[in-house]
Amino acid sequence: RRDLYEVLGVPATATAAQIKTAYYEQSFRYHPDRNAGSAAAAARFAAVSEAYRVLGSVALRRKYDRGLLSPEDVRAAPQPSGRPPASAPPPPRAPATSRRGPDPPPFDFDAFYRAHYGEQLERERVLRARREQLRLQREETAAQGRLRFISDLSVGLIFFLGFVILYGL
Repeated sequence: RRDLYEVLGVPATATAAQIKTAYYEQSFRYHPDRNAGSAAAAARFAAVSEAYRVLGSVALRRKYDRGLLSPEDVRAAPQPSGRPPASAPPPPRAPATSRRGPDPPPFDFDAFYRAHYGEQLERERVLRARREQLRLQREETAAQGRLRFISDLSVGLIFFLGFVILYGL
């Protein structure tokens, strides 16, 4: 078994902050997501994680320094992030018979939202309706403008043709 201080690259007199910094630097460098497919990087990451699991805990570090650390102590140690191990089963739920009274109703977020933001929602709804109405009016005005232009052009063309016909006779 390798010296855990060597794995992290810190002296045996390193402070907790130095150990944590060394762990974060090396775990970032050798993380499997950054080194996809590299077995050496994955092994190094596992070694660095185990070293930090032991040296990051005051009690386990004391045992390690005295030579009293057992594999069971390492397995029972929390993850470096402070989370419980991934393989730990979820805490057991209390049986349904031990409950007292009915379950509380689920939180009605829609009612809460309407109660707190109802006026704002109504204003936004009115504004959206007004914008839609204005858009429709603009489209209608544009269509009428095009129709008016075509009719004016047609009347002008008829007068011009009439003048040409009368002048040509």
